[in-house]
Amino acid sequence: MTKLLLLLLSGAKLGKLFTSGGTMLLSVLVYAWVFGWRYAVGFVALLFVHEMGHYIAARQRGLNVGAPTFIPFVGAWIELKDLPHDAETEAFVGLGGPLLGTVGAIACYFMAKAYDAPWLLAVAYSGFFLNLFNLIPLSPFDGGRITAVLSPRIWLLGVPVLAALFWWRPSPMLILVAVLAAPQVWKAIKYRGDSAEAQTYYAVSARHKWEYGLYYLVLLAFLAMMSFDVHEQLQALRALRGK
Repeated sequence: MTKLLLLLLSGAKLGKLFTSGGTMLLSVLVYAWVFGWRYAVGFVALLFVHEMGHYIAARQRGLNVGAPTFIPFVGAWIELKDLPHDAETEAFVGLGGPLLGTVGAIACYFMAKAYDAPWLLAVAYSGFFLNLFNLIPLSPFDGGRITAVLSPRIWLLGVPVLAALFWWRPSPMLILVAVLAAPQVWKAIKYRGDSAEAQTYYAVSARHKWEYGLYYLVLLAFLAMMSFDVHEQLQALRALRGK
């Protein structure tokens, strides 16, 4: 009986591994069909690095977390089996993804320069831009999870940003995000500083608010700068090839 139980448990673990690895491989195959295999591998690897940032941050705070799951053209996520106990913990876990994801994009950027690899520069651009996109101050984005440590009302600033993105480049994915964000926007509208939730979950010291606010703004500025700079470099490379 004990052997059977251990076998079943190991099978469950292998099932989770295959689910994570299988969806990762599927994403690589789909992206490879559209963009080529080198870009696909690099892009999915950066998604994995981003999710590992969340995973490591969650584990550091003692939260039980599952392996990442990937869906092509949607992204990836990790399952938080234990929810954060307070807004500061949620901000810490939320910051881990974009932070480590940015490190991964920087590594791709320097490798692209060292080996003169335009495809790797394109991977770096995707990493910078997607981590920047994820910093939109609106839940369920990572930016919403980080800025909630200041006040959920900041999520209202993310609404015009999301609307501007949809106007600039309409996408069904943005519509899906808007649907997922709608309850959080309503929550931000109803939020009151004297509510029970504000006095418990969102009760964060001024020092932590300043720290996370600074981390957020510095990361946001850096990603915006790098996204613009690498985009211009890619445009210049395309212009040279067109001559």
